[in-house]
Amino acid sequence: MKTVNVGFLGCVNIGCGVYRLLQECGGTMMETEGVRFAVRKILVRDPSKPRAGVDTSLLTSDPAQVLDDAQIDIVMEFMGGEQPAADYLVRALEHGKSVVTANKMALALHWHRLQAAAKETGAGVYFEASVCGAIPIIRALTDSLQANRIDSLMGIINGTTNYILTRMTREGASYEAVLADAQRLGLAEPDPTADVEGFDAQYKLSILSSLAFRTHIPVDVIYREGISRVSAIDIACGGEMGLCLKLLAVAKRDGNNVEVRVHPTFVPKTHPLASVSDAFNAVYVHGHACGDMMFYGRGAGDAPTASALVSDLVKAAKATEHSLPRFDIAGHVDPAITICDDWTSTHFIRVLAADKPGVLAGIAGTFAGCGVGIASMVQKGECDAQGRVQLVFLTHRASEKALRQALSQMDAHSVSVQSVIRVEGN
Repeated sequence: MKTVNVGFLGCVNIGCGVYRLLQECGGTMMETEGVRFAVRKILVRDPSKPRAGVDTSLLTSDPAQVLDDAQIDIVMEFMGGEQPAADYLVRALEHGKSVVTANKMALALHWHRLQAAAKETGAGVYFEASVCGAIPIIRALTDSLQANRIDSLMGIINGTTNYILTRMTREGASYEAVLADAQRLGLAEPDPTADVEGFDAQYKLSILSSLAFRTHIPVDVIYREGISRVSAIDIACGGEMGLCLKLLAVAKRDGNNVEVRVHPTFVPKTHPLASVSDAFNAVYVHGHACGDMMFYGRGAGDAPTASALVSDLVKAAKATEHSLPRFDIAGHVDPAITICDDWTSTHFIRVLAADKPGVLAGIAGTFAGCGVGIASMVQKGECDAQGRVQLVFLTHRASEKALRQALSQMDAHSVSVQSVIRVEGN
């Protein structure tokens, strides 16, 4: 029977969940995996704080007792945030300890440092739980789909925003009302910026796209746009056109050209991602051999995340040689790769336009002059008090730059652009 000593960095919700899982399933894992896990030390900010079921003799406020203890084999990190978590993980790796983490921010921003330290000492970096909780998307991209050339993935990879958009769709409620409700229920943070402005999804897409395309895609090259400006009327209008709104992480590769973006996106109601509701996550992948695949499940929460972390712990403990990504992770884009900033898509556009002759013709002419074709147009409601009507356009596929040029050339005296939402999967 192999005994593996484990050190914890942090022990709040997820850390306590992992501790409980090891206590509950330790006997089973000894029988099925041939490994016994012994938690040796737990780094916490305040050792006097009550932690139900946790052996208080294991608690310490000194990082060295976890990071520098030669008897600890694997370090599990539950601190969250960029620092000091990233530096602690690097330090553990430099001491030859493999690390297990769900920290997408530390990984996405410091992957090059973690990779270099792990290569130097032969330790491993395990991060299945960093994207989509218990959904085994990391393992699928690294182990199960090696024989595929992945050319695209689209994902709902943030549960908070999916919950908000689901409620707005079902109830016709405003963004502000649903966000406040989500905060009361504990589904959104008091400061929701990381989720609603797309930062969380941006970190996760950096990890997913790097693994899918086998080249490092740093966070700062990913286009990001959040959901805070989405309105109930946009969702309703899109619904009447057979569309469903999601915050999507989109990555596509064509040869050495890569596009990576996070933004509100309409998908057809018939698309598999349209049925992913509430706080669930899903990633839709296309490979040249496997075709279309979708990975679906609970993408957050203490128990699903703890499950993925313990799975990685078992994998790390049983590894005779730790595998790391074979591509170069240097903190910048490979010079052979071009990050595209002029992708093409269909666009949903809502404007307020003066209800007078020539305005609609002027809008159509401006679009046509920039190479943007109109697939359909509807007028919503009657004139408002300022004599304006609401028009909703759906374009044919057009480049991002052509669309932006067309919108910038609209007559500001007669046309006010209210929203622009991209459409994928059609």
